[in-house]
Amino acid sequence: MDSNELDTIPTPVRASGPGGVLIVPYQWIGDFVRIHSVVKLLKSQDKSCPIDILATTNNAALLDYMPGVRKGVVADLPRKRLALRRHLTLAKRLRAEHYERALIMPRTWKAALAPMLAGIRERSGFVGEWRFGLVNDLRFGEKRLPRMIDQCAALALPAGAELPDEWPLPELKVPAAEIAAWRVRMNLPDNGRRVVALAPGAVGPSKRWQVEDYHAVALALGREGIDVWVVGGPGERSLAREICTGNANAHDLTGTDLRNAIIALAVAHVAVSNDSGLLHVAAALGTPSIGIFGPTSPWHWAPLNPLAAIVQTERPLECQPCHLPVCKEGHHLCMREISVARVMRLVHAALENPAARVTPLPAA
Repeated sequence: MDSNELDTIPTPVRASGPGGVLIVPYQWIGDFVRIHSVVKLLKSQDKSCPIDILATTNNAALLDYMPGVRKGVVADLPRKRLALRRHLTLAKRLRAEHYERALIMPRTWKAALAPMLAGIRERSGFVGEWRFGLVNDLRFGEKRLPRMIDQCAALALPAGAELPDEWPLPELKVPAAEIAAWRVRMNLPDNGRRVVALAPGAVGPSKRWQVEDYHAVALALGREGIDVWVVGGPGERSLAREICTGNANAHDLTGTDLRNAIIALAVAHVAVSNDSGLLHVAAALGTPSIGIFGPTSPWHWAPLNPLAAIVQTERPLECQPCHLPVCKEGHHLCMREISVARVMRLVHAALENPAARVTPLPAA
């Protein structure tokens, strides 16, 4: 983002005190990556403002690669119960940091509890779950902001401010020395071969391209002498095993440490991913990324960063987009009609011209 673009962004409300700003984000990986746009927005107006982010243990690894973030406040709070003692413990930690302001992205009552108990002077968030008092800078009009990034970044601006046409792009940077150490640790020496990373996971089966199609892509790439790295969490281990079957050039890198996926995506020459958090990670790293979208809208949910390609069915379906985790029609045509041959063509195009990018499609 250049200086001319920065001039179009309204001046955010600043935190002038020594404690700076605490961001309380959504903890889905993709939404967590989006928050870096808010960090860059705040930093563009006040470079000295300390910015900390509340993170789960899983997501904390991302903060090591986000320029402009002072530190993460790691807390694993349960989703389905109050756990008041844990909120009190977190509030004590927050109070010690003397934050001037908290940007509370989730509209839940619990998300605002610890910042209020910590006595953070200004707590900004949208109206939801009767949070009057918990949030003292209440914002209205969230439903008029259809994209998650618009909802989150609006909290960093004065209430009622006109939103810019474009937000700063999220950015993740992995140091070369860390990549080299990771290769040694993972026994993945740099042999000069090209690498394509596959991310077959997603929240809900309807957002997943067929595992047999990922397997076919992996086999085709392996026959071309291209290494295939399958990335994801422990829930994707069974998918990775199937994708890697019969392919000496394929490696299962799934596991509990998100850092493995981050560094693998940083190294890869191309990434192929469903609409998932790892697509946002790859795009923010600058890796040419191919996003496969079935039931979800790229305009709403694709990364802000331009992608190498956005893949959808060539013929529009009446049920698309449905944004449902399970196909209500039972046919899953929005994914089944995306062919292996088409994805392979896009992978080859990205390998040959890694600088080419497309932006998410306009809203319907």
